[in-house]
Amino acid sequence: MSTVLRLSDVSKNYGGFQAVQSLSFEVERGLICGFLGPNGAGKTSTIRMILGLQGVSSGQIEILGADDGRKVRDRIGFLPEERGLYKKMTPVEAISYLGSLKGLPTGEGRKRAIDMLEKMGLGEAQKKKMKDLSKGMAQKVQLIASVVHHPEFVILDEPFSGLDPMNQQGLEAMIRSLAENGATVLFSTHVMQHAERLCDKVVLLARGRKAFEGTVDEARATSPRYLEVEGAVDPTAIAALPGVAGIDQLEYDGELRNIRVRLAANADVQQTLRTAFMSNLDLRRFQLKEPSLHDAFIALTGDNPDDDQRQQGLEGAVKEAGR
Repeated sequence: MSTVLRLSDVSKNYGGFQAVQSLSFEVERGLICGFLGPNGAGKTSTIRMILGLQGVSSGQIEILGADDGRKVRDRIGFLPEERGLYKKMTPVEAISYLGSLKGLPTGEGRKRAIDMLEKMGLGEAQKKKMKDLSKGMAQKVQLIASVVHHPEFVILDEPFSGLDPMNQQGLEAMIRSLAENGATVLFSTHVMQHAERLCDKVVLLARGRKAFEGTVDEARATSPRYLEVEGAVDPTAIAALPGVAGIDQLEYDGELRNIRVRLAANADVQQTLRTAFMSNLDLRRFQLKEPSLHDAFIALTGDNPDDDQRQQGLEGAVKEAGR
């Protein structure tokens, strides 16, 4: 499988603030790759370096065989975090215009725009002005505009930001469709559930550094499995069951106990359950909880991906460096 994108020991400094530190990872052709981390982790700075919109402080980037994203920009589709299309244009006009900037003839751009809007359920909106569309509809139009020229590599920066659950589902379907039609997709997000549903591969970023690179299943495997147990049981009896590594949470509800149990890496859950019943433990509920990608991120980095504290420092450093 050929490599579409390769970062080698890439760093980015804004004055005295290091936004990205010695970052290396690859994206192979045909994959959907999630670029994940909290706000302020350095995701947008990295994407701007990939596209050639800002220079690296050190390291190297190779994209579609070029050493600068600007050299292959007509083969790339990009949806920025900061949205914005000309408000007085119709969706067809906006899509065909942006396609023309990538070398697509205007007539072909209009034809593709109409076809893609129809497929995305926006046929009735194609003659409205952009200013009259809902946020979700406008975001779909902007995504169509970023891929109307049929790019090989699509980069989406926080594409789900601000969308309601219904529009998030629609956007996920669009991303799957891009991959099914042969594009390679890299999208950044701090919402782990989207990556869990979509990605062939994930790269986890924390405080400007890579914390993990691999499949979603490989990431989940770095976090322990849990049992949720409920019953009139002594917590010490639960802790003594085979495969139990420790008790992480204990709540009392009269005689009942709600216990969250951390399992050892090689635990046989069926053996744990058999031993519990053979010991005549009074269990009302015994439920295995597989780790989520969110759990894995916390286990790998110690960070919560919804934490915005570093974002404030990054924004301040970027503003200071731009003065």
